[in-house]
Order: sequence, then structure tokens, then C-alpha cells
Amino acid sequence: MSLALLLGILAGGMLSGSEKLVTNFSERNLAPSLDHPFGTDWLGRDMLVRTVKGLTLSLCVGALAATASVLIALLLGLAAATGGRVVDGAITWLVDFFLGVPHLVFLILIAFVLGGGVKGVVIGVALTHWPSLARVVRAEILQLRTAEFVAVSRRLGRTRWWIARRHFLPHLLPQLLVGFVLLVPHAILHEASITFLGFGLSPHRPAVGIILSESMRYLSTGMWWLALFPGLALLAVVRSIDLLGDNIRALLDPRTAHE
Repeated sequence: MSLALLLGILAGGMLSGSEKLVTNFSERNLAPSLDHPFGTDWLGRDMLVRTVKGLTLSLCVGALAATASVLIALLLGLAAATGGRVVDGAITWLVDFFLGVPHLVFLILIAFVLGGGVKGVVIGVALTHWPSLARVVRAEILQLRTAEFVAVSRRLGRTRWWIARRHFLPHLLPQLLVGFVLLVPHAILHEASITFLGFGLSPHRPAVGIILSESMRYLSTGMWWLALFPGLALLAVVRSIDLLGDNIRALLDPRTAHE
């Protein structure tokens, strides 16, 4: 169900045209109806189409940022577990530092320095969401280092790179997959948050954060649908991805896979 919802949103955002996003003053400020289930805004644009396209953009940005964050976590986790005491100490300190700084504050700072936009949001999210997964990767590798098959490979003269590629990476793939899926909703929410505050995506893009930010000035006039439906849609997407991640984790966990 969750996967079907996400695929439907992506398909709708990519296949729907832009004719309903064109300014049409004859249909502005319309309440929800059969013709416009989410109503229209002050420019006569269909809010359902705007919301679906905004969620599609958020999903793409979230997936890209989560992918970059997973790669950072993998590289630093590998380095911490195999690079010696000094490297491990430095990366552990870096993890504690990033975990000690509120995500949103650090994310706004990075996005502001990089000038916002998709690049600023992706880099900002990627640089602030890797520490927890890096800890998991480090712990998994430290446990694998004591395994018998790894010791045999060392005695056979295998290099660290060969051991990491043949032994460590296959065992880490399930953790990385679950970590990626669970990072996407965090990335989407943070992207929407900083875009709402004006530090994220461009106002010319149909992002959910932009839609919610613009709707705030019209709530007092009774146009409640401008914020209600996009907000509920965003929560539904985030919750669907969370459920998808929980199901994948349960399937990959040997202790619960048989249930």
C-alpha cells in the first residue's frame, strides 16, 4: 500500500501536464470540489496538481540527499573501523559533534552558505544526516572483523580493500538499504522545513514547503484548503516511507523475518 502510494505520486507528478498550473483568474480561490479536489489558489492554479508535483520534487530531492548521506556514512564507518585508533577517534568525535548540533540549525546554515536551491538542500541534508548510520556501519564492521572467515582471508594475504569489498560490503547492504529508506522521510521533512523558512528551494518551484509558506498569508481569509491538503499529503508520504522502511527492516531481520 505504501509503495503503491509513492509510485502513484511519482507517476502523477511526472506524467501530469502543466496546463493546470497556468494562471487562470476565472477559477481563483475555489473551494474543494469534484473538478478541483484540493481547490484552487489565488492565481487559479489547481492545488492537487501543485501538491503532487511538489511531493514528486520532494521525493526526488529526499532520495538524492539520502543516497549521498548513506555513501558518507559508509565511507566514514569503514574508515573508523579499519583505519586505526587515531582515525577512529577523529571520526567518532566528528559523529558526536554532528549529533550534538540540531539538524535544522546546521542545515539552514549550510543551505544559506551554498545559496539554497536544490544543490544547497541536497548537500545540507547529506552532511547532517549521516552520523547515526555511520555508527551502525562502524559497529557492524567491528563485529565482522573478529569473524573467522575474515581471519582466514587475512592469513591468505588478502588486502584490506579485498576484505572490505568481499566480506564487509555484502553484510552491510541490508543495513544501508534500511538506513536509506528511513533517511528519505527525514530528508523530505527537513527540505520542506527550510524551504518553508525561505532557505531551501526556489519559490518558482512547486515544492510543498513553498506551497505551505505561501498559503499562510491566505488562511485568515478562510482559504483553509491551501494549507490543509498539502500538509496532510506531506504527512501521508512521510508516514508511508516510514512504514516501508519498517517493513523492509523486519524482512531483513533474521529474528522477525519468520513472523
